[in-house]
Amino acid sequence: MPEPFIAKQRLDREAVRRSFSAAADSYDAFAFLQREVGTRMLERLDYIRAEPKVIVDLGAGTGEHTAALAKRYPRARTYGLDLAEPMLKKMRKRSSWRRPIRPLCADIQALPFADNSVDLIFSSLAMQWCEALQTTFTEFRRVLRPGGFVLFSTFGPDTLTELRQSWAMVDEREHVHNFIDMHIIGDAMMQAGLAEPVMDVENLTLTYKSVYDLMRELKGIGAHNVAHGRQRGLTGRKRLQAFEQAYEKFRCDGVVPASYEVVYGHAWAPVNAQLASVSIESLQRK
Repeated sequence: MPEPFIAKQRLDREAVRRSFSAAADSYDAFAFLQREVGTRMLERLDYIRAEPKVIVDLGAGTGEHTAALAKRYPRARTYGLDLAEPMLKKMRKRSSWRRPIRPLCADIQALPFADNSVDLIFSSLAMQWCEALQTTFTEFRRVLRPGGFVLFSTFGPDTLTELRQSWAMVDEREHVHNFIDMHIIGDAMMQAGLAEPVMDVENLTLTYKSVYDLMRELKGIGAHNVAHGRQRGLTGRKRLQAFEQAYEKFRCDGVVPASYEVVYGHAWAPVNAQLASVSIESLQRK
């Protein structure tokens, strides 16, 4: 049966691994947005009455939020999973005998867990690097125990719109990969069999002295363009200068902005599979 929506991206998975492996040493120094969004996600757990026994932090990076989860749920087995092994080496330093973290080098799209074995899946700003959300959510559904839940954040299509528009003034190449719309993400959850999905969006803006400060930050966290249609090789000086001039049109009050559309979602593994049979298209959208 063909999918009634598009929840796929053409990403170079090996390039994703290389980018974040190379950024392991600089990640914590530049990951302001990632730290803030993860903290806001942890606060959402205050409203969920559950005591998970097995927790998995997917796309855990250096493990800051993995450690916070281990602290919040000291009786749980807490795993930090990431595609980049150098990130896991940083994560191990956050582990202690009182709050142990179990690092795993694996792909979020092929989880190394048995069926019905996980109580909480936590994933902060990692799913935008997945090629197929349908596959990813199907994996979530497979490993979650009945009554288990997933809490995640990712980026929506208005993310880095200034960067995208500025490069569009220079050439027609793909410099920023396309982020998936919130409603399509919700549909993918329902199609995977997850129940009671809740989605909301938050628009955040960071400011920089120059566009090169923004680009240095993106490089520092490993957020390179990994789309298959990206330009290969170095960008010439003239094109970089043209890009900078185009971005300067967004300058206001002495700084240049970078917009982020942060999409939050959570859903449950149904105790009764029939609970997940209704398409999110039938739900009222705000």
